Amino acid sequence: MSSSFRAFVVNKTENDFTASVRELSAADLPAGEVLIRVAYSDVNYKDGLACIPNGQIVRNYPFVPGIDLAGTVEESADARFTPGDGVLVTGYGLGVSHFGGFSQFARVPAEWVVPLPPGLTAREAMALGTAGFTAALALHQLQAHGVMPERGPVLVTGATGGVGSIAVALLAQLGYSVAASTGKRGEHDYLRSLGAGEIIDREMLAAESSKPLEKEHWAGAIDAVGGTTLANVLRATRYGGSVAAVGLTGGGALPTTVYPFILRAVNLLGIDSVQCPMPLRRTIWQRLATDWKPARLDAVIAREVGLDALPDVTREILNGAVRGRVLVALA
Repeated sequence: MSSSFRAFVVNKTENDFTASVRELSAADLPAGEVLIRVAYSDVNYKDGLACIPNGQIVRNYPFVPGIDLAGTVEESADARFTPGDGVLVTGYGLGVSHFGGFSQFARVPAEWVVPLPPGLTAREAMALGTAGFTAALALHQLQAHGVMPERGPVLVTGATGGVGSIAVALLAQLGYSVAASTGKRGEHDYLRSLGAGEIIDREMLAAESSKPLEKEHWAGAIDAVGGTTLANVLRATRYGGSVAAVGLTGGGALPTTVYPFILRAVNLLGIDSVQCPMPLRRTIWQRLATDWKPARLDAVIAREVGLDALPDVTREILNGAVRGRVLVALA
């Protein structure tokens, strides 16, 4: 590797906060068995939080954000990986407590590294990233609880976001009848292009209700919103249905009752992509490279940027102004 390389670095002192591209060297990288030449990363909401002074993601500065990366092994002290291997890393402490993917090189623990499955390029892996992995993990859990296409419609909330966009595309490709909820009226055509058969206004699901149950409608749901929206989805889920909770853009409180669970046997499934066990992690990525690979993956890519554009992009994603996925090209 070269003596220096470019990285996007955030730094916070008592009186100042900066977020800019800097030159680093290998000596600046944290400990780990695998050194990776990063080809692509992507931008997630958590990355946006890491790039502001009060985001409560980063604890120690200076720091390199980026919770996802894909590239090739440059050096390895672990026999499972050799120089030139295609790899990806998502979750664990990457971009949160350990220097992340907004860097041309990254050094990480070997136990975090997933071999890049055949059928998936580094660019495609980051078009999916944590968002796609989370959507696929949610679908995996829904299917494990019996939510198959013949059971009825599946709802996706926060549907224009990264997780939501890929969830809509993935469900539709696998034969599900998909309803997509969004508050962005200008994005209805986009959601239909991904395979949504029905568009539901976000406000319909966000309204507070005193009813413990509503008419049964959804066989399942992937909810990225939480709060009142999740409570309303649970109230309208069919007997024996399941709801996968993947986010909380609408709040962390859940104003519901036990009625959906004890009268309709509804399952509320918590989805965590950060500490997902490696055997399941590799299984999900293998499926995303084969039978679950979205046929129109390019459709969820909003744009591809370099490190210098990250201040603007992270600001946009925090303001809800990003549709789908933004890739970060490092090579």
